Amino acid sequence: MSVEHSLLGKDTQYPTQYQPDVLFPIARAESRQQYAHIDGITQGKDWWHIFEISWLNPHGLPQVAIGRLTLPASSPNLIESKSLKLYFNSLNFTQFASRQVFIETVEQDLSKAAGATLKLELFQVDDLKITQPTGICIDDLIPERLSEHPDATLLQHDMTTQDNIEIELYSHLLRSNCPVTGQPDWGTVFIRFKGKRPCYRSILAYIISYRQHNGFHEQCVEQIFADIWQLLKPEKLMVYATYTRRGGLDINPCRVSDLSWMPEPIRLARQ
Repeated sequence: MSVEHSLLGKDTQYPTQYQPDVLFPIARAESRQQYAHIDGITQGKDWWHIFEISWLNPHGLPQVAIGRLTLPASSPNLIESKSLKLYFNSLNFTQFASRQVFIETVEQDLSKAAGATLKLELFQVDDLKITQPTGICIDDLIPERLSEHPDATLLQHDMTTQDNIEIELYSHLLRSNCPVTGQPDWGTVFIRFKGKRPCYRSILAYIISYRQHNGFHEQCVEQIFADIWQLLKPEKLMVYATYTRRGGLDINPCRVSDLSWMPEPIRLARQ
């Protein structure tokens, strides 16, 4: 279904009764058409952290947790974020026989919407640790030129060397806009790269070029992955973005050319 028919950006009533039909799937295929020949576009995962999870135990007492959803990038659909928030709100006053029954119910509902098996992990509210980023931060570099919109031609190899390297870079300067509401989305992007040495300044310029771009988190990460893959031609590539939360949710898409490069999910301080 088209996102224009979703509840995103519209005034809505928050349900207080279990309502799985509020979930709104969005097909990935349309945004992937121009990258269909790139295998890594469908390799990876989308991790979501849900910070506002609550339900009732058999005694009617509220339970709270932080959730991590794992959705395979190969799923036919992603799930629109506002509908996911409304879904979890609909569970707040619903009794479940056990924590495990709650998990199984959520996994069943979300897997149906996504068209693939989705997993939910619950954490106690104090147990989701903050991770320090690893790799080389490129945020203090000065690019040669900037663009106001994503421009793959910004990406360049380091012309001072022919060395092949394996490196992980990161930048906290990723910013884009929700394509429906226009609200800004902020994130940190990690790029693990094996191949002819790229120009780090050019990669920073390319990341900055997303600041006025309208695109969902998953689509932005896939475009970054595809452009680096096609322009810089690495042997292996990982692109992983950890976005800050909005509406009690954060979305963390990761795409890899080689499944051996799948990282463990993390949570950064801004999230």
